[in-house]
Amino acid sequence: MTTHTAKTIRRFGFGLFATLAIFACAGQAGAVEAAKPAGERFDVTGVKAVRPTLVDTIAALQKRDIAGAKAAFEAYDSLWNGIEMYVSTRSKDMYDALEHVLQARIEKAFGASNPDAAALLADAQAMLVKYDEAIDMVAKAAPLNPLWDDIARLRIVRAHLREVPPALKAGNFAKARKSFAAFDNTWDSIEDMIKARSADDYVAIEKGMIEIEKALMPEKPDVAQVTALVNGVMAKYNTSVTELIKEARSRP
Repeated sequence: MTTHTAKTIRRFGFGLFATLAIFACAGQAGAVEAAKPAGERFDVTGVKAVRPTLVDTIAALQKRDIAGAKAAFEAYDSLWNGIEMYVSTRSKDMYDALEHVLQARIEKAFGASNPDAAALLADAQAMLVKYDEAIDMVAKAAPLNPLWDDIARLRIVRAHLREVPPALKAGNFAKARKSFAAFDNTWDSIEDMIKARSADDYVAIEKGMIEIEKALMPEKPDVAQVTALVNGVMAKYNTSVTELIKEARSRP
């Protein structure tokens, strides 16, 4: 089967889910590009684009809406994964404070049988303050090597795929389908980067995406099967991400 034929099958075979994703999630990379003020760098816009999820987390906690706050913070984690290297590359201390102290503490609190809304609110507010410091740091810093923007684009698109296994594990098949559709819908924006690095990985990812779509079609998908398929696609995808990171780190 040719790549063109495979892609055609994917677009039509999974049309319903892709349609839902178009309306429900335009994709962070597209949102970052669309929201970028004239003259503002992609890294600055990308880091700023994550901030509203923390604001949403705080707003939900102020209403003592634990479920809403948890969903908003999960959205933060997904978007943060796309752009976190803009922070970690510039300041390990800033990254550790956000990722390993505040985020870790909030996630642990959400995992409790009876989360303390007041304590969570205090931590979320502290995290927003620290995140604003990170935005200011990125905005005032010199631009990184342009390869880091390509890495961000790859990671932003990948973030949708990373959401699928946890959703499957939780039995939230609607979310798993929506997240995969968002990945499928944004794949075209970065596929040339994958193809340029490995034609074999590109073909394997395309094939894997068709298999995932088919496996997600039943009302109750086989969780183990879909998870294994997603992990297989992720492994091929991550090869390009890892290689690009090594290349970026080797340049000034």
